[in-house]
Amino acid sequence: MACTARIEKRLRASGIALIAGVDEVGRGSLAGPVVAAAVILNLEDIPDGINDSKQLTAKKREELAAEIEARAVAYSVARVEHDEIDKINILQATFAAMTRAVKALQPKSEYVLIDGRQLLPSLDCPQQAIIKGDSLSVSIGAASIMAKVARDRWMREYDRQYPGYGFSSHVGYNTRRHQEALALLGPSAIHRLTFRGVLSFQPLLDLRGD
Repeated sequence: MACTARIEKRLRASGIALIAGVDEVGRGSLAGPVVAAAVILNLEDIPDGINDSKQLTAKKREELAAEIEARAVAYSVARVEHDEIDKINILQATFAAMTRAVKALQPKSEYVLIDGRQLLPSLDCPQQAIIKGDSLSVSIGAASIMAKVARDRWMREYDRQYPGYGFSSHVGYNTRRHQEALALLGPSAIHRLTFRGVLSFQPLLDLRGD
């Protein structure tokens, strides 16, 4: 069942007009960026079929992303790269990507609905975290679609830059094919070197000197 606008309509009835949904994708990937999207839907013109991106086919996600782009009040996509993830950890990188996406919205949101359990600590805006929000809130569902479509496109580009890893199929997640490629080729320039699934494929440094 597709998600609904029940939460958004309740907020609008309280006088809040610009309600953004935000979600991320790529948190568990071994390579590439973590990507977040924020979407303010026009509640009078919501595309049919919006749902958690994981419940949709790639073709349906692409179709819905185009409709969201055309009909939303505002949307934005932000990414945090693999090297920044290694420096600040994946949780902080996820917060950063989501916060950047929300702050990039024009017009600005008055209220933010976030997929998950945690609020965004550096966001100066009323917000609500919703567990499984991407299957409950149409705004979060729309954000999940935009983030997934954008990241998949970037990973297909990386597949051309770094052939042999299969990025266009597994988009960086920890699959058997990905592990086999890491064993054969070692980590690429976009792998997250601090992640457990990548660490074992890095050469040990000999620090004993000559």
